[in-house]
Amino acid sequence: MSRFQFVADHLDAYPVKWLCAIVEIARSSFYAWLAGADGRAAREAADQALAARIRTVHEADNTYGAPRITAELNDGVPEGERVNHKRVARVMRAAKIAGYRRRRRVNTTTPDPANQKVPDLLNRDFTAAAPNEKYVGDITYLPLATGSNLYLATVIDCFSGRVAGWAIAEHMRTELVEDALIAAESLRGSLAGAVFHSDHGSQYTSEAFAALCADLGVVQSMGGVGSSADNALAESFNASVKREILQDCSQWTDAATCRREVFRWLVRYNLKRRHSRCRYSSPASYENTHTSATLPEAA
Repeated sequence: MSRFQFVADHLDAYPVKWLCAIVEIARSSFYAWLAGADGRAAREAADQALAARIRTVHEADNTYGAPRITAELNDGVPEGERVNHKRVARVMRAAKIAGYRRRRRVNTTTPDPANQKVPDLLNRDFTAAAPNEKYVGDITYLPLATGSNLYLATVIDCFSGRVAGWAIAEHMRTELVEDALIAAESLRGSLAGAVFHSDHGSQYTSEAFAALCADLGVVQSMGGVGSSADNALAESFNASVKREILQDCSQWTDAATCRREVFRWLVRYNLKRRHSRCRYSSPASYENTHTSATLPEAA
């Protein structure tokens, strides 16, 4: 309870002057606060209405925090009617609404630097000027209640964060990362000239994967041995997959459920989920906007 409200609640029993002295506020400040009651009530009603809208967005995807929820609320809304992200954050705090967060570190990399020496062409710069220029990739495990795991390999575009290719298997053999790269090539039409960056896992340092990259015209890049920061974009994505799908669970019930839920999440991640790196649009929309903006004008 505020000191002003305390004075207001005891007006019938004690003089205003005495109450204000007790709680150490100026009488003029109290009267100004009292005169603004209607305005506060209107703002509180507006905040409650906004909280209801925020809950609707949050229930559709409870991993959304204030920035993404703000973008969702303002999508297609005229400039003068948009809500400020600071107000959204304030209302979310008051309503105890927050994006789901969980931190978990997993290492699935088996270093094998002896097979080949590949330079680091990214130097921790996980940005690109256009789609299909720079990719990062990694493998992460997907735990099952049976005690076994599935494994997810990804190929992520550094321009938009789009997962251009992925593969899920019951093993971590080289075919897993090959299938993910081939899927990316199928989506893009060609990967010729693109850089693909990874860690020094044995799958990526293998002769078979190097041969596939050469066939596709892909230039390999690798971070330092044992340095997760050199592949931070892929590491961050891996954490998001399990944190956002599993949330308070520790594993999937079975392989079929795992494949289905990961597939559904990846489709949403690419086509609908709002990303800060994409100015809070989806990766697919961001790429389409960039492509449209860079097309030459008709003569």
